[in-house]
Amino acid sequence: MGQPDLFAKRTFAEETERLTGGAITWQDPPEIRIEKVQSDGLLLIHRPDLLEHLTAPWPEALRHEEVMVELKLAGDHVDRRAIERALLRRQARQLQRVEEPERAPSWLGHEPLWMVAPHVPEWLGRVYAPVPFAPGCYRVEPLGHCLLWVAANELPLRDELIAFLVARSGRALDEFGRWVAGRRPIEWVLAMLEYLAMSATTREELLWQFGKAEDPEVEARRQRILEVLLEASPQVQERLIEKGIERGIEKGIERGIEKGISKGRLAEARAALRRVLARRQIELGPGDDARIEACIDLATLERWHDQSITAASVSEALQ
Repeated sequence: MGQPDLFAKRTFAEETERLTGGAITWQDPPEIRIEKVQSDGLLLIHRPDLLEHLTAPWPEALRHEEVMVELKLAGDHVDRRAIERALLRRQARQLQRVEEPERAPSWLGHEPLWMVAPHVPEWLGRVYAPVPFAPGCYRVEPLGHCLLWVAANELPLRDELIAFLVARSGRALDEFGRWVAGRRPIEWVLAMLEYLAMSATTREELLWQFGKAEDPEVEARRQRILEVLLEASPQVQERLIEKGIERGIEKGIERGIEKGISKGRLAEARAALRRVLARRQIELGPGDDARIEACIDLATLERWHDQSITAASVSEALQ
C-alpha cells in the first residue's frame, strides 16, 4: 500500500469519530484468512441517532453495526476485476461475521461495502445499475442492499465529508485542496500536498498561502516544519527561491518568500534588484555588485529595488 492510500486511511481513522460527532469510529479490520483478504478499513457504528442530520453517505450507516470501506484514489484501478475482488472481500467478511462464535443465533444481516473512488467508472453502468440517491452517492443494483458507491468528485465540499473528499482527482482535487487548506492543521495540509496527486500549480499556490500565524506557538511550529522540509530537500529550497524571484518581479519584492529561510529571502531580493537594473540597461560596476551582495538588510534591498524602477543611474538606485 502506497503513501497516498495510507494518508487516506489515516484521514478516515483520525477524522471519522470527529466528523460524525462520535456516531461512528474507524477500526483496522481483522485479516480474513483466505490467503490474505483484507479491506482498507471498517466503520463501527456506535450512535446511529447522530447520523440522520449528516450529509450522505453517512446516514446510510444507520441500519448497520459496521461498514466495510474500500478506498480507490486517483490512479488506482477501478476496473471490474478490482471491484469484484472488493466484493469477494466483502463476502469473506460476511462469512467471518456469520461464523463468529459469540453470535447466537447466527447473524442474519448483510455486510455493507462502501466503494470510495473519484468517479463512477463507465463500465459499471454496463454491468450493474448505479442509482443515485444523493450527490456523489449511488446504490449499485442489484447489490444495492450491500454495495454503495461514493464518487468523491461529485460530493459537496462539507466538513463532515473530508474523509471521503481526499479520494478526489483532477480539478475536483485541486478545488478540494484550496477549500480544505484553511480548515485543517498545517501538518495535515502539508501531508495532503505531499501525498495527493493535485496539480503542481495548486500545490505551489497552497504552499505560498502559508502566511505567518498570529499565535506564536503555531507560527514557531510552522517555521520548524518548513525548515525540516527545506533541509531534507535542497531541490525544494532552490525551487522556493526561484519562485520567490519570479513573484517578486511580478507582484513586488515585499511578498518574497515569506516562509523561506532568511538566506533565501535575501538571495531573492538581490536577484530581483539585479534583474530590474539589467532590464533598464543600468550597468553595475564591480563595487556596486559587491555592495548588493554584501547587503544583509532586506528592507534596504527592497528600497533599492523600488528605486531602480525609475532611477537613471546606479548611484540613484542604490542611494
